[in-house]
Amino acid sequence: MSTQPRTPPVDPNELTIVSVDDHLVEPPTMFEGRLSAKLADRAPRVIERPDGREMWLFEGVEIPNFGLNAVSGRPQEEYGIEPTRFDEIRAGCWDVNARVDDMNAGGTLASLCFPSFPQFAGQIFANTEDKALALAVLQAYNDWHIEEWAGAHPGRFIPLSLTPYWDPELMAAEVRRVAARGVRAVTWSENPEKLGVPSFHSDHWDPFWRACDDEAMVVCLHIGSSSAVKLPSADAPFTTMMTLQPTAVMDTAADLLWSRVIREFPNIRFALSEGSIGWIPYLLERADYVYEHHSRWTGSDFGGRLPSEVFKDHFLACFIEDAAGLRLLDLIGADIVCVETDYPHSDSTWPHSPERLAATFGNLSRASIDAITHRNAMLHFGFDPFGSIDPADATVAALRAKATHVDVGPTALRRPFTPPDRPLTLTDMLLRAEHPLLDEQAAAEGVAQGEPA
Repeated sequence: MSTQPRTPPVDPNELTIVSVDDHLVEPPTMFEGRLSAKLADRAPRVIERPDGREMWLFEGVEIPNFGLNAVSGRPQEEYGIEPTRFDEIRAGCWDVNARVDDMNAGGTLASLCFPSFPQFAGQIFANTEDKALALAVLQAYNDWHIEEWAGAHPGRFIPLSLTPYWDPELMAAEVRRVAARGVRAVTWSENPEKLGVPSFHSDHWDPFWRACDDEAMVVCLHIGSSSAVKLPSADAPFTTMMTLQPTAVMDTAADLLWSRVIREFPNIRFALSEGSIGWIPYLLERADYVYEHHSRWTGSDFGGRLPSEVFKDHFLACFIEDAAGLRLLDLIGADIVCVETDYPHSDSTWPHSPERLAATFGNLSRASIDAITHRNAMLHFGFDPFGSIDPADATVAALRAKATHVDVGPTALRRPFTPPDRPLTLTDMLLRAEHPLLDEQAAAEGVAQGEPA
């Protein structure tokens, strides 16, 4: 029997949690008063279809906004393409005051929220033919996020901005514009080449990289931000894609690690959003091995350092739940790991995030736990919630004490549940999706969106 002293389990009530990956559902009124009189009538707006579904409409394109993006508080039986209306989702998805109530109920002090209807990289705006309109709408979106979402409750939100990736000079200008307003994070694509633009390796993006480097701007690369899903075949169970999707960021990490970007822009840092962490030790071990065996003939140069050492200077590793990764934390580095709750997506741990996290911490030191749960996010995103909130009021217990009125669900089933007669496939989901950004993948799989399943 071991005589080594055991680290006592952490009390989840004592944690302070800053989540670097959550999501917001944009409210219907967000663009009101934010565009010039000339463009106001062309702003994105919410419409109701004859069948009762609510969609965003922008330049003639209808964009679904809910489904698996907004299922927190609902029974699992109702996950899927539904819900389709604002009155079918928690108000915390789209109302910032209700969001703070839900954050309190879930024990989350602060949150970085990714967009929904524009997509993670702003693809909906980039695909708009009128680029002057697209830029005006994108900037209106960013200003709304800074002022009305992140600015509504000081100390509770890390602001996040979109960039106009159709023009690198405009990207750089927008980075500098929002940086002047206190933003330290932008969201972009895990694989821009899949969006029909140059890859990470092209000097096309240098104005953007330079601005991020100058402004200490974290570039957040969320899984799915390439408008593609990772799946061996269209008739594989949909759960295959859900299992594999976080590993797509492993491809992104390797792509950037071997790129010129991190050599030429030494202050740049990438957040691998919702990418998990358990794969990182192997990737770094393999990268070091490849460098040892192949650096000379391939012309690879890390300036006298190993790829694994350089990785830790340029990446943040972000996870929802990854007990295996935490057991390998010494091989990853406690100072580059951040937690996520993923509210209100279907993978979210809300409202039990503190308990689920605490159960995976094992024998980690309190210093490592504090780094992972909030201090790394504060450092790398230039975020100080304690300038507005006393640390004693930022713990899980203190926050939940403010939310005794919040019903966290799950809600009752709205209709009887009939389980599928076989596992759902990607084809099934594409048939139901009717999303403009899935058109190309649907076509590649021989699927016409909107057909009955």
